[in-house]
Amino acid sequence: MQLGSTSAVPLLVCLATLAGASVAPAQQSAIKDPTLQQQLDKWFSRAARTAPGEWGVAVADSKGQLVWSVNATRPMIPASTVKLFTTGYARSVLGSEARQSTRVLGTGSLDSSGTWIGTWALEVNGDPTLERPLRTGPMLHDLAAQLADHGIRRLTGPLAVQSARGEADATWPSVWHSRHKGSRFAPLIGELMLNENQLSFTLAPGVRGKPPVVVASVPEGIAHLIDVQARTINGRRNQLAIRQLPTGRFTVTGTMGTRARHRRWSGPSTNPHAVLEASWAAALTRAGIEWIRSPGLGTASGTTGRLTLAEITSAPFDSIASEVNTRSLNIGAEAMLRWAAGPDPSAAAKLTEHVRQITGDYLGVTLVDGSGLSSDDRATPYAFVTYLARFPSTPGGRNFPLLLPANGYGTLGKLSTGLPGPGVVRAKTGTLGNAATLVGYLGHKDGLILISVMYNGSRVYAAKQQQWKLFRILGADGTMVPGDSVPAELLGGEDREPPN
Repeated sequence: MQLGSTSAVPLLVCLATLAGASVAPAQQSAIKDPTLQQQLDKWFSRAARTAPGEWGVAVADSKGQLVWSVNATRPMIPASTVKLFTTGYARSVLGSEARQSTRVLGTGSLDSSGTWIGTWALEVNGDPTLERPLRTGPMLHDLAAQLADHGIRRLTGPLAVQSARGEADATWPSVWHSRHKGSRFAPLIGELMLNENQLSFTLAPGVRGKPPVVVASVPEGIAHLIDVQARTINGRRNQLAIRQLPTGRFTVTGTMGTRARHRRWSGPSTNPHAVLEASWAAALTRAGIEWIRSPGLGTASGTTGRLTLAEITSAPFDSIASEVNTRSLNIGAEAMLRWAAGPDPSAAAKLTEHVRQITGDYLGVTLVDGSGLSSDDRATPYAFVTYLARFPSTPGGRNFPLLLPANGYGTLGKLSTGLPGPGVVRAKTGTLGNAATLVGYLGHKDGLILISVMYNGSRVYAAKQQQWKLFRILGADGTMVPGDSVPAELLGGEDREPPN
């Protein structure tokens, strides 16, 4: 691989040619500012001592020409910086204004009593923002309210669920390591997504001798899945045992003192089907609709292509992508990939091919998921800076930097100090037990700087601290990353999930 050379950034002046494949220490530089050169050399020397392991660094100008690098063409584990690629690929396929729909489909008619006579089904399509009481997104009670507005007062039969592509389900990605199961950042993935497939509820003491009571639950309706077999006793002690079953139901055993603090449980769902049924029942009740149901899930046969009885939609793609990157939301990234490429096993292959075509790096990029949670993903530092340089000039790349969080927000919260202000950096972090990465744009008065700094090894925390320092060194005189105006909500976001 041969890397070309142009000079558009006075601070970072390229040499005529920078070779591609390299060996340790594989450090190259075309910086003619001796002070900056010394700073970067000193930074890497300290980083390599502080966090022994594999390092790969690429610093480039706005056109993607390398000006300082360490092992720039070494394939490494990218962790959640894969979401940067997933965002670009999905946006290229879907467009910035695409929306996900959730519908009630039906075949039949309404009788004089308000009973729907015929079949009906819920169509869910993997909207990662569906049914999130504590965040923005469409809600099932809005879907049920539309049915009530049409005069429907009664539904009969089991819950039938489908997606626009056919079956609707949520499963564990085979490329994710089993050690992540049960973690909040690694829920089941698929068309069935309610509240990011996360559950929480709070138990409070009941009357002495009676069971504790569920005083709050998210999503709405899951209280009906909780079998409280525990007993309230005198005192302050909380000795409750909470167990989630494969069926999606919970059992609560043990004792809880009358003066004990409330007990909160939270975690990913083991059975999104059960959660959907409970939440849909609650939504119908709130809308004043009676549901006379039979046990189990029905089939959606005969409903596809029929009448749409109600429909709710997500925010536009750009809003979803911005939140996914700001919070490093794994389920959201996988949802974007499935939305663009479909649920078939070739989705990751389509993503890989997209990145290879944009970057020209056919040997250094292999992706097996859309979130970066798999340790089998590989990408080079050079591929990242090349993608950052080239993708914004493609039809789907307009304002791409603004879909990444600004310093001081979300997973970039620790870059709130040491830089002139928010917006100097637009970047994506990545963290696994054996990898730490930081990739993105840095605004400078002399031009845009592209940075990819990757570490694979056991000293992840120490490596991350050094990565922050590199951005602070290069961004000491930084300016806002350029781009058109963007809604304020795209600049914020919270990082409630473990960043990865």
